[in-house]
Amino acid sequence: MNPEKRRRGDAAAIKTAAIKTAAKGGEGRRIVSLLPSATEIVCALGLEDRLVGISHSCDYPPSITDRPRLSRPRANLEGLSSGEIDAAVRAALRDHGSVYEIDVDAITALEPDLILTQGICDVCAVPESQVVASVAGSQIVTLDAHDLSAIFASIRDVGCATDAVEAAEDRLADMERRIAAVRARVLGRPRPRVLALEWLDPPYVPGHWVPEMIDIAGGELVAGVTRRPSYRMEWSQLRALHPDILLIMPCGFSLDETRREAERHRSELQAIGGRVHVLDASAYFSRSGPRVVDGLEILASTFAALRRPSPP
Repeated sequence: MNPEKRRRGDAAAIKTAAIKTAAKGGEGRRIVSLLPSATEIVCALGLEDRLVGISHSCDYPPSITDRPRLSRPRANLEGLSSGEIDAAVRAALRDHGSVYEIDVDAITALEPDLILTQGICDVCAVPESQVVASVAGSQIVTLDAHDLSAIFASIRDVGCATDAVEAAEDRLADMERRIAAVRARVLGRPRPRVLALEWLDPPYVPGHWVPEMIDIAGGELVAGVTRRPSYRMEWSQLRALHPDILLIMPCGFSLDETRREAERHRSELQAIGGRVHVLDASAYFSRSGPRVVDGLEILASTFAALRRPSPP
């Protein structure tokens, strides 16, 4: 065997053994999260020490990134444009029936008591059906949030499954307080017409919890429906909407990735009109976890800035 490959394999085995030992030594259940928002919920409830494995896309908080990665996309999507990602995803679904692979052997070796997955979107993360078909012997909790109240329910579900009910309720009380503060801040203000794009090639307008976030933050969404999937529109249809604000928030894209993608489609976006704002969708909008409230506060500040006169 190649010595370097053997060294990496030995290091991975040592890290896996250390995580298993630490989890067994503490109280509570050993947790595998195959969903970034579930990982964020686990850590927000103070359960990071129980987290023994994560998905390929889990990246927050940064302290969890040393955990074993238990899934991967069937195609390397790193650095691709939204159009290239769309083509790769369609090819994976056509050829394999799924976008992701999960490392069943590695999951089994970690001996998790609890696996967290999702039932929202087969493209965005490893779906429940794939986990149920591949992994046995662990409790599987599926988070299926389509609006803010369901995100709250997901946090409660994780709290119940991990004996962290009090921590979950404390976190939810804080989120509710912050949401109420945003509602009070925007009450009575003029509501700008808002167009949000959750994908650019082809263009998609938002669904699930994002339309609700825009409404609470004081915007009037011109396309998109709460609790329903995002849907495709043509550029010609988008140009007819005449928004005051155009939010660029491709699902799963970081702020830098969003800036690059917006630059690729500069002419189409300029033709729509409105003040353009690029957002960190991956951190604050795409994930059904605690940081959606940060996203809500960002939107409220963005809409408020539109009403302030530009400096001379």
